[in-house]
Amino acid sequence: MCNTLYITTVILWRPKMNDKPKISAAEWEVMKILWAKSPATANEVVEALGPKTSWKPKTIKTLINRLVSKGAVGFEKNGREYHYSPLLTEDECIKAETTSFLQRAGKAAVKPMLAAFIEDQQLSDDDIAELKQILDKKGGN
Repeated sequence: MCNTLYITTVILWRPKMNDKPKISAAEWEVMKILWAKSPATANEVVEALGPKTSWKPKTIKTLINRLVSKGAVGFEKNGREYHYSPLLTEDECIKAETTSFLQRAGKAAVKPMLAAFIEDQQLSDDDIAELKQILDKKGGN
């Protein structure tokens, strides 16, 4: 008798670079879990978020389903379990959020936003050197 395991893989559409989904603050928490460890089942996401939030498992599963619908998360079905993985990188989502903010606030907001970030954050010497390098490269344009 032959034992064969069939795995069905379903990956949802991936948004175009300019068409990033808008992710709510609660959805960001789910994405952070998936960026740290994926693929993950819904129950694994629930376990990871449990100590951090007071959300019920059904709420977390709803957030996962919203992220799937938005195209930010894909899944593989393995038997009766669904294993979820981010379809967008953390950098892609951060860039999309930054672009969205700048569209709402206007390009003039870049300098005050950067100044506030630098003043409010604890930056290591390596962080500062990297930021200087980015600014130096940008100044060469």
